[in-house]
Amino acid sequence: MLLTAPPARRITSAHPRHDRRTPLLIAAAVFVVYSVFALRRHSVFGTTGYDLGIFEQAVRSYAAGDWPASEIRTASASVGFTDDAFPLFGDHFHPVLAVLAPLYLLFPHAELLLVVQVALVAVSAYVVARAASRHVPHPAAGPVLGAAYAFSWGLQELIGFDFHEVAFAVPLLALACGAYLDGRWVASAWWAVGLVLVKEDLGATVLVLGLLLWRHHRRAGVALCVAGPVSSALAVLLVIPALAPDGAYGYASLGDDPLTALDGWAIKASTIALLLGITAGLALVSPLVLLAVPTLAWRFLSPNPAYWGPHHHYSAVLMPIVFLALIDALRRWEDRGSGIAGDRDRILGRILLVPALVAALLLPALPLRDLADPGFWQYSPRRSATRAALALIPDGARVAASNHLAPHLTDRATVHLATHDVLTRRPDLDWLIADTQEPFPPGGVQAALRDAEARGWQTVYARGDVVILCRAP
Repeated sequence: MLLTAPPARRITSAHPRHDRRTPLLIAAAVFVVYSVFALRRHSVFGTTGYDLGIFEQAVRSYAAGDWPASEIRTASASVGFTDDAFPLFGDHFHPVLAVLAPLYLLFPHAELLLVVQVALVAVSAYVVARAASRHVPHPAAGPVLGAAYAFSWGLQELIGFDFHEVAFAVPLLALACGAYLDGRWVASAWWAVGLVLVKEDLGATVLVLGLLLWRHHRRAGVALCVAGPVSSALAVLLVIPALAPDGAYGYASLGDDPLTALDGWAIKASTIALLLGITAGLALVSPLVLLAVPTLAWRFLSPNPAYWGPHHHYSAVLMPIVFLALIDALRRWEDRGSGIAGDRDRILGRILLVPALVAALLLPALPLRDLADPGFWQYSPRRSATRAALALIPDGARVAASNHLAPHLTDRATVHLATHDVLTRRPDLDWLIADTQEPFPPGGVQAALRDAEARGWQTVYARGDVVILCRAP
């Protein structure tokens, strides 16, 4: 059962046993480990056009002074779409990406997005570690909870699947929840307001925090209760439909049969079990856990099975929520009295072991496991052949590329995804580079190659599974 909040207490100094350097050291370690992993994964062609290539094209558009658009995203546009690039505000509302434009002008490569995403996670790890050391009376709380959070399954899945705009929500939620625990109600509201610029569905999360703030600071609570729903409504009902090629918001449907929302509960249950497991279920003691309800609701009600499970980036926004809720729960336990200090420390120490053990036990199934794989660090003949092929594509070319090759060209070429109809939709393309083993979209690469050959395109490179065709002069 959710408990009512304890009397607000403004935190003005760290716990006397707290090493102020620990959160910074944790954040630095997180940044190094995740940066090495993300950059290496990209260099060995682990990233994809869906979604890293799409987001790089969006940021590249901003840097050029245009609205965000993506040529790769046209591959899944509605029937009849003929423009060269898909207007991304017709898909999702994420104006926060514009802040990357100045950085992209300095370093116009996909790697920038990967490093920024890592930095955002590192900032959130600092906030969680600092909150733990300030609110939990145990010397290991900061380092243990900070590390368990930083390498939790939701954040590993985020780093292990390209780049996504929700990375900006991770530190914002951590800062908002941390300020809430400190009793800094106005600061909590200001951090939460930034969520409306990250993605259209986060307005519901802002509303929930507004309800929590209402009885502590009425003006801040009311402001969030208005800003959250209004921003989401404007994005979903006006902005996105106005820019979408088919005039509709594509993620509001429950499918042809609304009862499909009742499907897949084995997968959904696994997601809930993992969320509860990393906090030993103690997150349920804090009202902050209610912030997770909107995200879980739209995911579980969707007919798309990709949203139901613990994979991909969808659970990243839940990690700061459940860990700050755990910290709140441990704070409440201290406030209610827990016997002599020795017993308190022993009990807290055992509780702190749970998220650490869960993170360690899940590691073999999570993306960071690749760091221990020798093959992850080797340049195989296949990878060498792929690099040689990419070097043959001239700067400024108009090219169709297979999914795993696309993000290596989006910084210097106009890139469309190699699909069955790409040459029909874009007859002005001059190059086709493809890995014949690419599985996404199913059959798309093979169909594109057959179409190019039928049109008389010439094969200029074929080594291993990588081929390049160009339009005949």
